Amino acid sequence: MTDNATSLRKRYRSTLGYKIDAALPILGLQSLIISELEWDFHIHPRGQLAYASTGVIKVFTDAGSWVVPPSQAVWIPAGIHHSVSPEISSEIRHLFIDPAYLHRFPTECSVVEVSSLLRELILKVADFGEDYADNSPASRVCHVILDELQALKPSLLHLPGASDRRLRRIMQGMIKQPETGTGLAHWSALVGASERTVSRLFIKETGMSFQQWRKQLLLHEAVNRLGKGDSVINVALDLGYHSPSAFVSMFKKALGKPPGQYFKDLS
Repeated sequence: MTDNATSLRKRYRSTLGYKIDAALPILGLQSLIISELEWDFHIHPRGQLAYASTGVIKVFTDAGSWVVPPSQAVWIPAGIHHSVSPEISSEIRHLFIDPAYLHRFPTECSVVEVSSLLRELILKVADFGEDYADNSPASRVCHVILDELQALKPSLLHLPGASDRRLRRIMQGMIKQPETGTGLAHWSALVGASERTVSRLFIKETGMSFQQWRKQLLLHEAVNRLGKGDSVINVALDLGYHSPSAFVSMFKKALGKPPGQYFKDLS
């Protein structure tokens, strides 16, 4: 591990440790998370908003995984067992929300769209760090952020997980090879279950059919690769689409914009 990675771990743990009890609405931390650095699964008493101003990160919980493209954020409620994995070196701002305010926010993880105003406020409050006075200008900015956070809209970049061991094995196999078009029959045979049983499990545990979950996986992977700078044509062909236009159509239907416009708006 590099010296920078070791230093960042210590600072992060300090923020989650003795200073976590500071009577401040938000504690800020900014960091460059390098691609070789992965956090162990952990929990903390404050809610956390992790904002990626550059780069791509993934967040994992028992409920599934979230991909966080440039200039979006992931909300991680207090007490959620989670881990963060950077896909490439990523500039991250972390905001840790005091438990007194958590009743305003969702109790589940979600990737959220960040407005231009909130983006600038996040950048500002991350610079305040852990040492500012109550009723100061910094404190008032934090309260504006709390108001803005309540209006956040979830994006569609959640890939649900599962508790059934057979379904988890199937999901892990599909995640390792998202570009393959292997069908339900193959995966069902792999875990020794009927197609009907696996189909029921997908609906029961994820709220999605097998095909819907696979499409969500492809969207997840597409945003991940595009966020790292891969071209639309390469991503489309790698993920099994017959043409870039078919891929762009899927992307626009899912996220409301074609890839070029989507990432342009995030920059």
